[in-house]
Amino acid sequence: MNRLFSLDNSFDLIFALVAAIGVVAVLQTFVIGQHYIIPTGILTATVLIGNIARYGFSGARWAKEVLFWCGFLFTAHLFFAVFFSKRYPEVLGAAFYPVTIGLCVLFAFLSTQYARRNRIFGVA
Repeated sequence: MNRLFSLDNSFDLIFALVAAIGVVAVLQTFVIGQHYIIPTGILTATVLIGNIARYGFSGARWAKEVLFWCGFLFTAHLFFAVFFSKRYPEVLGAAFYPVTIGLCVLFAFLSTQYARRNRIFGVA
């Protein structure tokens, strides 16, 4: 269990949590919302995300690289949001800068550690 919660598997775990949220969203939209097309789209993304996480946990090189680049792109998204976002400050109000900068620093750290520990660029 110690291996599951490590920096080696940080993005694997994040994607697994997103997949679990996707399963709940599918059940909610299908059972409570009584929609039939929307849950199919959510289920497609959930299955894809869940499988990438599963292959990442099993150590597949391609999955580790996909997970790293997703984390890197999310970090870049947060970085640019600090300077150019109009919608996020409206939604978060005074908490926008602490939340966005905090998440940006966290994901930058996770991306760096994930790349280093999984030898994404061939350097330890």
